[in-house]
Amino acid sequence: MKPLIGVVTSTELEQETYYTNTDNVNAIIRSGGIPVLLPYYQSDNDILEIVSQIDGLYATGGYDIDPTIFGEEPHPDLGTIIPARDKFEIELMKKILEVDKPILGVCRGSQTLNIALGGDMFQDIYAQHSGKLLQHQQKAPTEHGSHFVTVSEGSLLHRITGKTSLRVNSRHHQANRKVNHPLRICAQASDGVIEAIESTDHRFVLGLQWHPENLLRGNDRNSIAIFKAFIDACQTK
Repeated sequence: MKPLIGVVTSTELEQETYYTNTDNVNAIIRSGGIPVLLPYYQSDNDILEIVSQIDGLYATGGYDIDPTIFGEEPHPDLGTIIPARDKFEIELMKKILEVDKPILGVCRGSQTLNIALGGDMFQDIYAQHSGKLLQHQQKAPTEHGSHFVTVSEGSLLHRITGKTSLRVNSRHHQANRKVNHPLRICAQASDGVIEAIESTDHRFVLGLQWHPENLLRGNDRNSIAIFKAFIDACQTK
């Protein structure tokens, strides 16, 4: 049977519509999973029921994250936040981690994964990250790889792709900062921005700062391998 993959949805401030980019849905389908779009249930019982039914969680990109969750006041360059999504997504991740079901987080999803495990993030890398930065909000088609990241040898990401250097797309102004055990950094850009994190204590927990779902549309081999590995992990009980 094909695994059921919970897909975290986006919404606008008014929260009148739940939605996700078709690339997210197509990436799961193409890789052999069945996507199930998740609205923001708030009760513990609802979240536990979701965890029991899905085989893995795909945490998508979206708006910024409320910094008060990790003990900071909002920076002037903080963008739109959706508190209901923050609460739901982080609580859902904690429960998924407890039962060791696979998680793939992209962009915002990588950041919520890190926060769920006690880390924190830059509210705006251009204002808060030291040193000269690359262009992390590319002015190119979404399926275009605009810069390179260095992958740690022996990491999950390295085992999946077989590569120590990946060309990735980039459209974010936030990024992970402090990363706590059981997470570790497994890829970075040349300017030091954290581009990927993974768990050392779980079967498959991977967070990517870039958008492999867009690269997959262009038949990027590394993105194909990442989604296939995620779906394969979701089929392993």
